[in-house]
Amino acid sequence: MRKGVDKRAMTVLSAGHLFTDVNQGAVAALIPFLVVERGLSLAAAGTLVLAATLSSSIVQPIFGYFSDNRPLPALMPLGVLLGGLGIALVGVAPGYPLILACVVASGLGVAAFHPESARFANYVSGARRARGMSFFSVGGNAGFALGPVITTPLVLYFGLPGALFLALPALLMCLVLLYEQPRLLTFRPEAVEAAGTEGAGGTECWGAFARMVAVVSVRSFVFFGLVTFVSSYYIEVLDVSTALANAALSVMLFAGAAGTLTMGPLADRVGRRAVLAGSMLLLTPLIFAFTLSGPLTGMVLLALIGAATIGTFGVTVVMGQEYLPSRIGVAAGVTLGLSIGLGGLGAPLFGAVADSFGLHAMMLSLAALPVVGLALSLTLPRGHRSGPNRASV
Repeated sequence: MRKGVDKRAMTVLSAGHLFTDVNQGAVAALIPFLVVERGLSLAAAGTLVLAATLSSSIVQPIFGYFSDNRPLPALMPLGVLLGGLGIALVGVAPGYPLILACVVASGLGVAAFHPESARFANYVSGARRARGMSFFSVGGNAGFALGPVITTPLVLYFGLPGALFLALPALLMCLVLLYEQPRLLTFRPEAVEAAGTEGAGGTECWGAFARMVAVVSVRSFVFFGLVTFVSSYYIEVLDVSTALANAALSVMLFAGAAGTLTMGPLADRVGRRAVLAGSMLLLTPLIFAFTLSGPLTGMVLLALIGAATIGTFGVTVVMGQEYLPSRIGVAAGVTLGLSIGLGGLGAPLFGAVADSFGLHAMMLSLAALPVVGLALSLTLPRGHRSGPNRASV
């Protein structure tokens, strides 16, 4: 096994992750334009968001299952391309059924990309899996944050057809992945074994995996609750401008990307479980302090909250793959897709709490959730063997 991360391979995979998840961020940016220019009702717009979530997240374990039984590296370039083409065609689709179909197609492309690319991110990371997966995850975090930043100016300048420009980076990234694919294939375990190095294997720990997925689901509820309502909290509770409110959300998302790069190497040093539990421990007091803060102090706290919430995305993907060493596609599909998608389904529940009791009360309910995540994370094993190579969890 390599001692460190192959930088060239990881750069390609992380860039692919970025260009794929840009499309997820673009959906939310397109919604207000579709409502105004195409006359969509808010219910129809909400259905588009739900369709994007279901198609991109919930079905990921299915792609992971098939890739475990028959690896399909071509899903990486094809997933990027389908994700970009689908969201690009939303801007010119003539009616709601076709708009919905394009959103679903884009989501399926996103879903196809993630399990297979996470498998190769595991392969090219060598013994530094948490570090490598953090580099991979930060591409997705950045892409999600950049989606609205890229999409909004295009649509403001060109109208909804401006979304067609989103197909260009997807096509470019597809060609890069096709070019790099032969080199990426040399990192597969069977290729490594042929070179004389023992491959990975090990006992599957479904109980620990299920508990870890529960922690990820709790984290996702917190994440989507914050993403959905932080801007509204700034506007309605802190009485600031929309621009400052959106800036606060951007601070949280980009701090999350920075936290991802920090927590991966830390997890390789002190253990996966320690980092995951530590993040849960920090979130409750940080969110509570945020509810007591003003706009500027709140931004500092949101940066810390974003780092603690988003920073463990890569760590939990590695944990899942180490708990299920023979099913790393399924593990990635569940940790990157299903559990995060379930968190997205919780956003309407927090919206109901905000409608009934106010945004301040809703934020306090978010602050309570990490306590459950902390309790679950402490039940995870301190160490885990993944075949011949030890991986501290």
